[in-house]
Amino acid sequence: MDWAGEGLLLGTRPHGESAAIIEVFTAEHGLHRGVVRGGVSRKLTPILQPGNTLALRWRARLDDHLGNFTVEPARERAAAILTDAERLAALNAVCALLVFALPDRDPHPRLHALTAHLFDRLAGGDRWFGAYLLWERTLLDETGYGLDFSACAVTGAVDGLAYVSPRTGRAVTREGAGDYADRLLPLPALLIDATAPEDRAQMAQGLQTTGHFLRDVLAPALGSKPVPEARNRLAARFDR
Repeated sequence: MDWAGEGLLLGTRPHGESAAIIEVFTAEHGLHRGVVRGGVSRKLTPILQPGNTLALRWRARLDDHLGNFTVEPARERAAAILTDAERLAALNAVCALLVFALPDRDPHPRLHALTAHLFDRLAGGDRWFGAYLLWERTLLDETGYGLDFSACAVTGAVDGLAYVSPRTGRAVTREGAGDYADRLLPLPALLIDATAPEDRAQMAQGLQTTGHFLRDVLAPALGSKPVPEARNRLAARFDR
């Protein structure tokens, strides 16, 4: 009924006259919600911004209660991300996808660490296209729908991978694709290697491929919930 730790703030909404309900992603307690007293005050509003890391203390009478958070800033990123529309779109997509895909209070420490790393890149002005695509691949993997780019599903070759099977999520070479290439999803270098040079066309292709598995594989498994609009808006920025 009582724990302390750090969490990434994903979202907040007003609760009553002066409180707020926040959603945080923690390494040990997964996706967690709670009430922050005075959460809409001038003091706390700048702190309670998506992308920031908070020092948290959660208390509740019973474990299944919503409970209350006390919060302190641990790492502020939101102000830096707000100045760049595309980085802000990526942040919003990540926050929305975590709430969309993860069950409450289910720990995912690997995904948590990767999320914090991606938020740092978004805030620090570093290259982020590959890190974002790696993050979506990891989200699919953590939810049981990982993609396999280790070798061609048809020939077994490890070089020249160019496509992804929309049915199995396995990579395919051009030779292995043959006459079925137009039925397969693109596999750009940036989706295989997060450190590859940034390229907007490759980012669009990568989002197309991971988007297929989010929309047509993961979403039906979650009860056919629609993929968050924040994620669709991010993809639309690269489709232009």
